[in-house]
Amino acid sequence: MAIKEYKTIKEVVGPLMLVDHVSDVKYDELVRIKQANGEIRLGKVLEVNEDKALVQLFESSQGLKIDDSKAIFLGRGIEIPLSPDVLGRVFDGLGRPIDDGGDIIAEVTRDINGTPLNPVARDYPSEFIETGVSAIDGLNTLVRGQKLPIFSSSGLPHARLAAQIARQAKVLGSGDKFAVVFAAIGITFEEADYFIKSFQESGAIERSVMFVNLADDPAIERIATPRMAITAAEYLAFELGMHVLVIITDITNYAEALREVSAARKEVPGRRGYPGYLYTDLATLYERAGRVRGGKGSITQIPILTMPEDDKTHPIPDLTGYITEGQIILSRELYMKGIFPPIDVLPSLSRLKDKGIGKGKTREDHADTMNQLFAAYARGKEAKELSTILGESALSEIDKLYAKFAEEFELHYVSQGFQKGRSIIETLNLGWELLSILPKAELRRISLDNIKKYHPEKDE
Repeated sequence: MAIKEYKTIKEVVGPLMLVDHVSDVKYDELVRIKQANGEIRLGKVLEVNEDKALVQLFESSQGLKIDDSKAIFLGRGIEIPLSPDVLGRVFDGLGRPIDDGGDIIAEVTRDINGTPLNPVARDYPSEFIETGVSAIDGLNTLVRGQKLPIFSSSGLPHARLAAQIARQAKVLGSGDKFAVVFAAIGITFEEADYFIKSFQESGAIERSVMFVNLADDPAIERIATPRMAITAAEYLAFELGMHVLVIITDITNYAEALREVSAARKEVPGRRGYPGYLYTDLATLYERAGRVRGGKGSITQIPILTMPEDDKTHPIPDLTGYITEGQIILSRELYMKGIFPPIDVLPSLSRLKDKGIGKGKTREDHADTMNQLFAAYARGKEAKELSTILGESALSEIDKLYAKFAEEFELHYVSQGFQKGRSIIETLNLGWELLSILPKAELRRISLDNIKKYHPEKDE
């Protein structure tokens, strides 16, 4: 489409600008606002009504003189230049380099809104990704092509967990290339500095692409950031054949920006003031994960969101839960006990975990030990609660063992710190060590063959 220029800017209210007498303008089209002094600002079309276009500016409208400015409609949406050189680079929320590495010389340019993956072309996720975090690898396994969000709360260390997964994650048993695309939305300068230094010091930056949107950046940029990241991931996965892990933090900041833009447009609000299309909008992000049948690459997503007021029924975690395949939940109670990372394994769930574990993927005893650890920990927590109310003397001997198991499980299995990574074999062996606290007769969810082969007291 041809570039069109208009000098018919009628009014500017906050981040919104009205341009009159336009023709052939599209929703989401990129707009360049050029002032007489040569200063240029960017915006995008939010709404078109007959010959009027409503434009949302990417930066403040302060100091903008509409009399001598012209709006240049570029005939395209927001695009990102891509090449293999994006690996190891840090960009802002609109894909501009911020690491002093110079501009990317593009091999391809892609619209950040992407195109949906044809459901018929999708391949079922079935291969294990090792994050190095026992509570995820052992009990809520991440599978290539899956969408597995982390539900956190204000003040909990989800940023450190995100950085840990980004540093440690890898695919096992294949020579396929692995990359991490990391998108930080609406974070503080200190958090951005932490992420960048963490990646650089560990060397993970070499296989990573980072997009950093700061809290003082415009709301409209926050909406573009995750799409920039996912578009870069699609290029690496489907054109370069890499396995890509996309970590997006914080989806709550993204949804708040969506609400801000919706309010500026005077749309009718939905639940808690969020736009009625929040579900659809989140789906356009999450559903870009997956594997293509016959293709080598894959996109796996770990979106991280903080639940406002620790409320799982809040629209953001609620709708995210409908679209994704499970959730990892962080617990304030475990955090207060000094358990890091504070993953609450009982309400956490990976719906695809059974597809990525077992012989040839992790180890043959994985499913058995996972089920037994869940059952034993649940019973141990019940025993601990009972002893709190009635005293330890009210517990039977076997219940005391289960209570001890629950305590040791939290201290040694869930808690591993943010610097230590465990291989899946280390995680499985640790599970067996903890299960040896219980009599063999209690291990009813594990086959006799696996008990004989893997139990630490084999000769008993």
